[in-house]
Formats: sequence, structure tokens, C-alpha cells
Amino acid sequence: MKRIFLALTLVFATTALHSQDQKNVVVILVDDLGWKDLGYSGSPLYLTPNIDALASESVIYSNAYSAHPVCSPSRAALLTGKNPIKIGISDWIPGSDPKDKPLLGPKDLHELPLKEITLAERLKDYGYSTFFAGKWHLGGEEHSPSQQGFDINVGGIDLGSPPGGYYVPYKNPLLPDGPEGEYLTDRLTTETIDFITAHKDSPFFAYLSYYTVHTPIQANKDFRPKYNDVSIDHKTTNEGEGQSLIFQDNLDYASMVSAMDNNVGRLVRHLKDEGLWENTILVFTSDNGGLSTLNNQYKGKIPTSTFPKRGGKGWCYEGGIRIPLLIHSPGDVDNKTCDKPVTHMDIVPTILENIDIDSKATATMEGEDILSKHWIKSTAIRPLFWHFPHYHGSAWTPGSALRRGDWKLIYFYEDERSELYNLAVDESENVNLAKRYPDKVAILKKELFAMIDASNGKYPSKNHSAKK
Repeated sequence: MKRIFLALTLVFATTALHSQDQKNVVVILVDDLGWKDLGYSGSPLYLTPNIDALASESVIYSNAYSAHPVCSPSRAALLTGKNPIKIGISDWIPGSDPKDKPLLGPKDLHELPLKEITLAERLKDYGYSTFFAGKWHLGGEEHSPSQQGFDINVGGIDLGSPPGGYYVPYKNPLLPDGPEGEYLTDRLTTETIDFITAHKDSPFFAYLSYYTVHTPIQANKDFRPKYNDVSIDHKTTNEGEGQSLIFQDNLDYASMVSAMDNNVGRLVRHLKDEGLWENTILVFTSDNGGLSTLNNQYKGKIPTSTFPKRGGKGWCYEGGIRIPLLIHSPGDVDNKTCDKPVTHMDIVPTILENIDIDSKATATMEGEDILSKHWIKSTAIRPLFWHFPHYHGSAWTPGSALRRGDWKLIYFYEDERSELYNLAVDESENVNLAKRYPDKVAILKKELFAMIDASNGKYPSKNHSAKK
């Protein structure tokens, strides 16, 4: 029904557009890439010359946030422009929800509902060819990319990690194996380049959603030798019932980052070689913070470090929700940095507002056009909130968070504890100011719960059968 409605409302607009004037759209989403996992953002270890070069031709959003501390909810937000809590996805799919903890996580959706209108569907109805490659993790066959507006789906299934690892055999029913030794990140990039080549004479939307740098951490054979002579330090710190990595020290992970960087360079060079760069909006980002914190029960090396940000993927501390975000827009050739807080929900309205399509849909979205000069110059403060009412393997316990200006409130449901931080002077969230400013806590907590309720958010419940 949603496709029929869109077709009827946009039929006149579609026929009025000239394809040669429409901007192409490319979105590159890296899985679990931390805010500090790139050279331009301060990584002391990982070599990322291609993404650093891309940053010099893009707007750098230095205060970019994921819509959620874990992947599936953020991916839903990125595709729809809606907060994932309002959609009904509050955990990675299908989640774990242990039954031996003090709280029980609420039931949530295990797929992106077909009633939700994705960016692919909006662009498809304006004449765009649409393509998806890589990690989907928003439902099985009945809720796959092919059911959500993508003409082509390469490798997008319900699983969150590559079922066969990063080298063939891939064990992916939607990704036939290549030759022996083929690397998954290379293959997905090649598929995307081939799609662009085949559709370069008409407007296209290519969504390259890498499985990398998600676990399993598996060294890239070409780039691992570049780190053989690196001297590293290993140090962790306690975080709840888990550990956070202080120094980036996983050289296998480093090789995966470099392999991903090499492929981003391949894609950008192809766009330039084909004369498409100055007519393409390209978004580069991650789905959540880096995996730098793990529960003590998990053995093995932690993949990365988000220090000095606290916590990592799964946590509402800054390390779990701060992400890299670059947007290249036609005409933007000089490096710019935007320090205002932005989020995944901003990506869809930003794209729609900047591809010369007069779409009334953006007026109803929760995000804003973050390329707009008016938005960049505005001093208005908008609150951002995160609601993760589930347990997670990172040692996170059910909680929620709100940022308003420099103030950040985090609320934990197990012990009904509030933490308050001033990010302007405490980026590491080390000094809990809740007892010093009880009135500020009360105000922000009221606002946080009001935003959760307005989004039809569900709360954890007491587990009466848990051992005390």
C-alpha cells in the first residue's frame, strides 16, 4: 500500500524531473567503526589515507551520534529518518534478553516493518535505480532490501555478521562465492562499482553497507604486514562488569580498517574517473560506536579503543554512540568542520533536501538538513535521546540517555541511578555531577522520559524469577 500511495502522490513530480539534472546518492556504512578509528579523527594506529582524503573534500561532523548504541536500531533510523524507538526496534535483531538478570527487556520488533518508507523507496519513486550491498540485519526474506525499495540486493540477509567470515566461502545465499582468496570487503565494493558503471547515465542510489569491521576479527592478508613492525601497549580499565580498551592495539583489526579504507578509495576514484563525483552526494558513517568494551565473560582481544571517550558499542556513554560522519556534496571541495551534534535521523532529510527534489516528506521527519547554511548558523539547541532497555554483551545494563547542549544524563533502570556529566569540560564522562546538581537531574530526567513516551518507547520490567 505504501508504494501505491507514493506512486500516486509523486507521479507528476517524477515526470517533471530531468534525469541528467538529478544528483546521485552513495551511502557507505561501516559496521562498528569507532569515532577514533580513522586518521583524520586522531587514530594513533590505523592507516586510512583514502578516508582522510575524502574528509578533505567533505563536511566533517565532529559531534556525530548514532541513533542507538547497537546496530539494527541505528540502521532503521538511517534508512527512514525516524528514531528507532518510534519504529519499535530497541535492540539488535534478535537480541539476547537473558532471563537470569534483575530486569527483563521489553519485546521489540525483529524486522523493519514494510509500512516504513525507506530512502530507497523515496528515491525509486523519483526515477532512481537503487542498489544495496552488504549487511542488512533488519529482517529476513520478507523484510529484505528487495522488499524495502532496492532493485538489487547483494548479500543483504538477516544476519549481523558475515556467516562465513571475510574470505570465501562466504556461506551467504545472496552472495555467490568468488575465486579462492577473494575478500568480502573487496567483493562488495566491486559489486557497487559495477552497479554504478551500469547506471551512470541515469540517477542512482548505491548503499554500500560493509560487514567489516564487525567480528569475527580476521586479519586482511594484504594489509596485515603493514603493521608487523608496530609497537603497541595493552591497557584496559573497568566498566561495570566489563573491560574497556585504553590503547588501540589489535593489529588484525587495524588491517581490516586499512582494507576498508582502500576500498573506499577505490569507490571514490571510480566516481571521479567516470565524471560523477561533482554530481554525487556521498555519505560515509558508522552504525554505532566502536567495540571497545566487553563483558568479562568474553575472552579474547577487544577490537578497538574509543578512549578518551568512555565505553563503547552497547553503551550510552560517548564511546558507544559517537561515530564518524562525512558528507561530500557537489560544490563542497573545501574541508569544513561542523561541531553541532547531529544524528543518523538527519541523513535522510539531508539527502532529500540536497538532490533538488521538493519533498514535503522531510517536514515530518525527526532529522534536519545538516548541510543547510541556516541550520549550521542556527544556535538552537535540540535534545537527543537514546533508549536501550536491554542487556548487552558489552556489560551494558538497561538504561537511557539524553543530551541537551553540554549536559548529558544517563539513567540506569536496575538501581534507578542517574549520572550527570558536562561534556564541555568532561569529555570522558568521569565526574558524575548528579549529587551536585539535583535540580538539573530532575529536569533532564523528566524530559528524557517524556521523549521516550512520545516515541511509544517500552521499559524493562522486574524479573521476579531471577535469583537474588
